[in-house]
Amino acid sequence: MKSAAIEAKPASAPVFDREAGRLMRLATYASVAVAGVLIAAKLFAWLATDSVSMLSTLLDSVLDAAASMINLFAVRHALTPADREHRFGHGKAEPLAALGQSAFVAGSAVLLIVEVVRRLWRPQPIENGDLGILVMLGSIVLTVILVLFQRHVVRKTGSLAISADRLHYLGDVLVNGGVILALVLTQLLGWPLIDPVFGAVIAVYILYTAWSIARSSLDMLMDRELPDEDRQRIRATALAHPEVKALHELRTRASGPAIFIQFHLEMDGGMSLYEAHRIADQVEEEVLAAYPGAEVIIHQDPSGVEEPRKTFG
Repeated sequence: MKSAAIEAKPASAPVFDREAGRLMRLATYASVAVAGVLIAAKLFAWLATDSVSMLSTLLDSVLDAAASMINLFAVRHALTPADREHRFGHGKAEPLAALGQSAFVAGSAVLLIVEVVRRLWRPQPIENGDLGILVMLGSIVLTVILVLFQRHVVRKTGSLAISADRLHYLGDVLVNGGVILALVLTQLLGWPLIDPVFGAVIAVYILYTAWSIARSSLDMLMDRELPDEDRQRIRATALAHPEVKALHELRTRASGPAIFIQFHLEMDGGMSLYEAHRIADQVEEEVLAAYPGAEVIIHQDPSGVEEPRKTFG
């Protein structure tokens, strides 16, 4: 029986092809470039304002750049075709990169909390607040453009690494908005404690973002099953064939851009091997229509014959 051994992705995404790979690479280049521009602008603004909120977003951008560089190399590796040593491809480079991103993001939050505590103990006035606000507005515009492009790429490819990158850049938009609010309120009200308080709120949000990225990465690294709605869809697709009596041992997993599906089909035990093979091929084609490019493995069983079963699937 045949099986499709090409790259794949969630059902909501179209066929994974060279164009999708090109988009993923382009998204990684764009994120590195944007992070570099933001670091330069925020470093200048922080030196001019001495704002802890500005420092918080500068640290975030520095770690964003490091995470995006890891992402760039990981995506390139994940797109490498399967070889003799890696028969299932290199897709898990993506969740490994995303897990590394979560560590970088969490590290930025810890550094920020240290600075927040220092500023709460010794509040300092903010200088050149107008300049800081102008830099943050420019940062928001540039980051929003990047996030919208990454959203397009995720829809086309289903990439976990690009999705994780998009998640923390989306958090940056909110962080930058909070920094602007802190600078405005500090200038209007003259309360220096507003700045570190906003920095603390931003640090909590950054930690939450890190946990979200890490959880998704660990699910893929531990070969977590696809969501229940996907499993039900696969089951319903297979059972829709009139010659299929039942289905068991359904197992699914994702590895970067690839999806793997395997199950046992129960059919009339009196039919020929050729006929069983033909039916299994038809079921496989229907599953592939719902999950383009997935690697599907189907085992044929005679209906009504008892065999050892797992307690799951």
